[in-house]
Amino acid sequence: MKSFEYGDREIGTAEVTYGVSNMVIGFGVLTLPRSLAEMTESSDGWISLVLGGAVALAFGWVIASLCMRFPKMGLKDMTKAVTNRATANVVVVMFACYTFLFVGYETRGLANISKQYLFDRTPEEAICLFFLFVLAYGVAGPSSALLRLNLIFLPLVLLIVLGVLAMNIPFFNIHNLKPLFVTDWKDLLNGGRGTVFSFLGFEIFLFYNALINRPKTIKKAILGGLAVPFLTYLIVFVFVIGIFGSEVTKNTLYPTAELAKQVEIPGGFFERFESIFFTLWVVTLFNTAAMAFDVTIVALKTVFPKPERMTYIIALCPLIYLVAMQPQGITEIDVFGKWISYAGIAIGWVLPALLLGAAKLRRVEGNERVS
Repeated sequence: MKSFEYGDREIGTAEVTYGVSNMVIGFGVLTLPRSLAEMTESSDGWISLVLGGAVALAFGWVIASLCMRFPKMGLKDMTKAVTNRATANVVVVMFACYTFLFVGYETRGLANISKQYLFDRTPEEAICLFFLFVLAYGVAGPSSALLRLNLIFLPLVLLIVLGVLAMNIPFFNIHNLKPLFVTDWKDLLNGGRGTVFSFLGFEIFLFYNALINRPKTIKKAILGGLAVPFLTYLIVFVFVIGIFGSEVTKNTLYPTAELAKQVEIPGGFFERFESIFFTLWVVTLFNTAAMAFDVTIVALKTVFPKPERMTYIIALCPLIYLVAMQPQGITEIDVFGKWISYAGIAIGWVLPALLLGAAKLRRVEGNERVS
């Protein structure tokens, strides 16, 4: 019997919703306006964003349906119920490799943007190293405690984003959004494909499903969690194009970050408002990387249960550091992220869809299935 409300180390609907939102927002909101502007004309990127968001919501529904069909079960148990133990082990190890690479990408991305806007004299190698130390401390505790950090930090991050946008309203020029509907449909679809990558991350709840204490609410929680970054991406993209225009956005590495740089607060109380923005954004990236790191450990422990949690942390941290430092320059970082995204769609989205289809065909479900 638990001695206090969270003594059972389970998570509720709020933790799922906030966790999905934080996992998806991560690094994508800083780079998405540029990538959309490169693939579309004028402000038509919002159409690609809607297409990509619709695809993400569809796969969110699939993953939530799979979790509801197998309540209180992780990905290994779901796969084993539909196929066999050997296949389940292979699937889980593949997922662990994907989240492991995801952590490396997030770590290097954080180091890159921190060097540009916060620590211009600090080598990226040092930033990555110290960030990994903090990550190791964060994942040393239980998964449920890590997920509850999102309840604290996500509202602050959304508040600072809305604050940045509000302070940039005087610079917004609606003429920068024109002309409308001038992009070829092939480019819109290509932009939608690129947008889908920015919604990756929520598939980690295939493992956290074992911790959810209200399985009936998971579909609402995941779809609601996806709606927050979708609206955030849409508003941020419109503001970036409205302020900078399409051509400037294409040639700006982190357009959203530039919005924070040009904020000026009357009275000179905050001379560098972007420092506050990036400080909170580092927290967001920490939560994203920490959840991916935690899932890597959880996945490996389901296949190789003997090593202790700390053993995995100590063994994986140097490997993550080596992976994070492999890309040379921003171009290679972008290519690295693109290949990880392809792996995430295949392993985190398509594979669960196949499992759900096979489970329905074979009429396999969990012992406590909820409707």
